[in-house]
Amino acid sequence: MKLLLLGKNGQLGWELQRALSPLGEVVALDRHNGGDLANTAALLAAVRAAAPDVIVNAAAYTAVDKAESDADAARQINATAPGLLAEEAAKLGALLVHYSTDYVFDGSGDQARNEDASTAPLSVYGSTKLAGEEAIRASGCAHLILRTSWVFAARGGNFAKTMLRLAAEREQLKVIADQIGAPTGADLLADLSAHMIVATRARPALGGTYHAAAAGETSWHAYAQHVIEFARARGTAVKVAPEQILPIPTTDYPTPARRPLNSRLDTAKLARNFGLRLPPWQQGVDRMLNEIL
Repeated sequence: MKLLLLGKNGQLGWELQRALSPLGEVVALDRHNGGDLANTAALLAAVRAAAPDVIVNAAAYTAVDKAESDADAARQINATAPGLLAEEAAKLGALLVHYSTDYVFDGSGDQARNEDASTAPLSVYGSTKLAGEEAIRASGCAHLILRTSWVFAARGGNFAKTMLRLAAEREQLKVIADQIGAPTGADLLADLSAHMIVATRARPALGGTYHAAAAGETSWHAYAQHVIEFARARGTAVKVAPEQILPIPTTDYPTPARRPLNSRLDTAKLARNFGLRLPPWQQGVDRMLNEIL
């Protein structure tokens, strides 16, 4: 099997290089060597030159707030390019694996959404990611679209690292408490992807859209508390006292892009169709913390 990986140096792409390597030959590209989703001609040339059996697109425009004022670039990378990749996959008879987001929903209510729930993105980022999904489905190519939430990795920046830095500098932190979701490790997503690729290649009917996130739920505030208390227990220098990690509403921290309050994703379809277990979010976060502390 030959696999073409786009976005190899991102948090997810880095983990995918590891997880995909046992499946076959992996051609891993970034935006400097043919994998630039903003450069259509170079991107299509790279796909045609590789002629892969599987295309894994881990590249995306993820600057959620910047996208509000940079909509054309976000649309090119998150919507137009995935649509073109899907068309090429259809011509090649290749499987396309693509990653989407809980931001395709409006975040209303307090229940986990399944794959058939109505979409209503609140931001340019969410709208462009939804448009990318729709373009892939419309192409008719064999595909796996994995919607996920709150992705983190030991490599690169993440929320936990920011909280640890601030906790060492400040005596008080204010963290949003009314956005609820599941922190999901890039390593978990990469491993799920490898399992799903093998299964879907053997049984094409498994293709489609799936919610892929760690089990359980938390708020950013409770997530910060978990991270800081883990570090404190490990003897890491922490200046902020537990009672000084204060919960605030989203309205107290305005941003250019609106965030969904409810990012809960129902992963029952993935677990059922692929026979996989989605581990609790704490397991992945603790593993990441053990790596960085």
